[in-house]
Amino acid sequence: MTGRMQSVSADTDIRTGDEAREEIVPSQWVGLSDDEAAQRLVRYGSNEVPSAQERKFWRIAFDVLKEPMLLLLIGTGGVYLLLGDPAEAAVLLVAIFGIIGITLYQERKTERALHALRDLSSPRALVIRQSVRKRIAGREVVPGDLVVISEGDRIPADGIILESRNVQIDESLLTGESLPVTKTLGTPDVELGRPGGDNTPNAFSGTLVVKGRGIIEVRATGLSSELGKIGASLAGLRPDSTQIQKETNNLVKIFAVIGVLLCGLVVLVFSYTHGNWLQGVLAGLTLAISMVPEEFPVVLTIFLAMGAWRMSRQRVLTRRMPAIETLGAATVLCVDKTGTLTMNRMSVQVLFSGGQLWNVRDDRSAVPEGFHEAVEYSILASSRDPFDPMEKAFLTLGQDFLQSTEHLHADWTLAREYPLSPALLVMSRAWNVPGTATRYISAKGAPEAVAQLCRLSAEEGARLKIPTEKMASQGLRVLGVAKATVEGELPVDQESIPFQLVGLIGLADPVRPSVPSAIQECYRAGIRVIMITGDYPITAQSIAAQIGLQNSDLVITGPELEQIDEFQLKQRVREVNVFARVVPEQKLRLVNALKSLGEVVAMTGDGVNDAPALKAADIGIAMGNRGTDVAREAAALVLLDDDFSSIVNAIRSGRRIYDNLKKATAFVLAVHVPIAGVTLVPLLLGWPLLLIPINVVFLELIIDPACSIAFEAEPEEPNVMARPPRARDERLFERKRVLLSLLQGFGVFVTTLAVYGFFLHHGHSETDSRAVGFSTLVVGNLALIFTNRSWTRTIWKSVGGVNASLWTIAIGTFVALLLVLYVPPLTRLFHFSAVHPSDIFIAVPAGCLGVLWFEALKLLTGKRLHYGPTEAAK
Repeated sequence: MTGRMQSVSADTDIRTGDEAREEIVPSQWVGLSDDEAAQRLVRYGSNEVPSAQERKFWRIAFDVLKEPMLLLLIGTGGVYLLLGDPAEAAVLLVAIFGIIGITLYQERKTERALHALRDLSSPRALVIRQSVRKRIAGREVVPGDLVVISEGDRIPADGIILESRNVQIDESLLTGESLPVTKTLGTPDVELGRPGGDNTPNAFSGTLVVKGRGIIEVRATGLSSELGKIGASLAGLRPDSTQIQKETNNLVKIFAVIGVLLCGLVVLVFSYTHGNWLQGVLAGLTLAISMVPEEFPVVLTIFLAMGAWRMSRQRVLTRRMPAIETLGAATVLCVDKTGTLTMNRMSVQVLFSGGQLWNVRDDRSAVPEGFHEAVEYSILASSRDPFDPMEKAFLTLGQDFLQSTEHLHADWTLAREYPLSPALLVMSRAWNVPGTATRYISAKGAPEAVAQLCRLSAEEGARLKIPTEKMASQGLRVLGVAKATVEGELPVDQESIPFQLVGLIGLADPVRPSVPSAIQECYRAGIRVIMITGDYPITAQSIAAQIGLQNSDLVITGPELEQIDEFQLKQRVREVNVFARVVPEQKLRLVNALKSLGEVVAMTGDGVNDAPALKAADIGIAMGNRGTDVAREAAALVLLDDDFSSIVNAIRSGRRIYDNLKKATAFVLAVHVPIAGVTLVPLLLGWPLLLIPINVVFLELIIDPACSIAFEAEPEEPNVMARPPRARDERLFERKRVLLSLLQGFGVFVTTLAVYGFFLHHGHSETDSRAVGFSTLVVGNLALIFTNRSWTRTIWKSVGGVNASLWTIAIGTFVALLLVLYVPPLTRLFHFSAVHPSDIFIAVPAGCLGVLWFEALKLLTGKRLHYGPTEAAK
């Protein structure tokens, strides 16, 4: 089961990134072949622990049959059988299967979307296969795989550590111990032990690498891992309900109580006035069917699941559904510069050494000898097999210009690495040189930190600041480079090393082409953008000016943040949009300061130390390409391509989803009013019943796909990114919206009742009147769909919007209506009589008349109708 390996030299670098493409690794590591991995995947199964699995078809069908609507229909069919009318009972049975079919289609569509999201959100692993380092889904890891781990990674499977660079792992998930444990090297033949204890070579699935990097050989996956053995307890976990779901559940309960009370009232009234309790039960069940708003849960489930799926196609993964609700309310975007606003593709542009500047971009024929040492020590301060774009740029420059010189040292071996820290923004590497006891040490980092490390005088520091600021003003990222030699034992820390300044290197990281326009789109949408970077302040200001950031001349640095208290920070953060030399721990202060001012904050991050800020933000956004597992777990969204414009697209999608939710819920509220009204009122007036159960079922077959399919597919409003964010505390069922929705339904109810009453009292038969009244109600329902497509634009302006589902439903409804009106068996089944074509020309305009007042209101009130007067005025 062991992965193939060869001996590893001391300078082999196994630092990892999260590159989307494959990377060749040193030949010392081979690993499994893809065919071997595929065979083991079949043999051992997927590397997954028990969890809430996708619901099977039979389970979905069973859940559907428990829905109140279907139980009411089944009860109604039973009453028809008691009345000796098997034909009606049979039709209801067919209708039940029709509704089940629609619901199953919706549920399966939702399940497929959720399953696709689970595939995307599956933990990932960086494995070595056939000497190629590649990123795969964590579930595809198999025993024998070689997995590369680094700080911030979740270990995907149990295994033995075969290569380690100061690896420390937090095993509290399995042991309860809060302190990380140090790991030692194992061998391919060592047995896998149990969790717990220092200085062991064991690594376990689900535990977190908090320091160092290494390579593990997988021994156990899935249910065979330590986490898998206790994973059954995780299977019952369910996500908490969102705020919208809680609102909806409360509304459904209110409707249910009202429906039960009215149902009982109808049974009593009908039985008393007609002397037939079975018919009274039938009338009561008809009203109950019309009152049950079973569409609400379906709408929420489908909209959120399909919305998350659509966002994933735009390279944004939703890890927490409430984030979709919050996106439309975001007022501030706090984003990293490198890799999000810029391409994260570094190239060396300018060198400084010996008091001279050299523009590499102007002359790429050769690098003068005086600058060779700066390139040499920048490479020595970097990984041999770099993933970091800056280190790649150093290596590329060296390979291009120093191949024939003595400044490249393939035979040197790494002796020690001094990592970067928040207190000292410098990292160093010490090297063993063959044939000598002298250790050569190289350092790279922030120019001011390197100057401090080299113990420059105030005058020397001031002189160094001149070329630093000159390069930074061109938007270059500036790093200082230093060197030292040590005889004998290496010092414990960098501060004890006698460094000498070598020079400065300026690197260009071009701005993403889409960023300036995306920034302006944010401003039009009322969203403020704040740039946070570890770069030099002048560099940050230059990039901010390039992308069109407001107030780009104002900047606060990390050291300044340390000196000001919370009150001062709140005052400064109101206007400053550029924060430079910021360490990850300071992001949390910025998030809390902005939230205390009432802002809804979206924050990006990629490192382990970014996790608290991502968790504290209203919308935490982790980087998918270069982000750590810890950052992804803390975030609500994961940006799969690290592109700022994808964040803006996500906000646009979030606004569209919430808009369509409001439209669908308004329609659901409105459409139940006329159905319930024309069921109850004719009974109270002593008229014949307008609706019988089969009529209501016909209407439900329109309502269900309309609210869950047509409105979900509705394109965004033209001004979706030209209006301010909605208020944080805005409710989906706010009073004004509910009232207007009920009034829409009331308008359709009045026109339908008027047409029905007119025909009843002007010489038409009961069946003729019922057919025309029902036709009016169907047209009114369709009119409610079209008027709710937009609360700011009239039907005529929104009718051109692309929505194939909507037109399919509308045309299908008209065809079905004509069939039940003119096909004799269906006409008798619905208790209609064939209507004269002229009566249809009465029903159509009458059905539309019920929503004309709302169309007029749109023209009079404009966008205030949808957004409210305060928001519309912003």
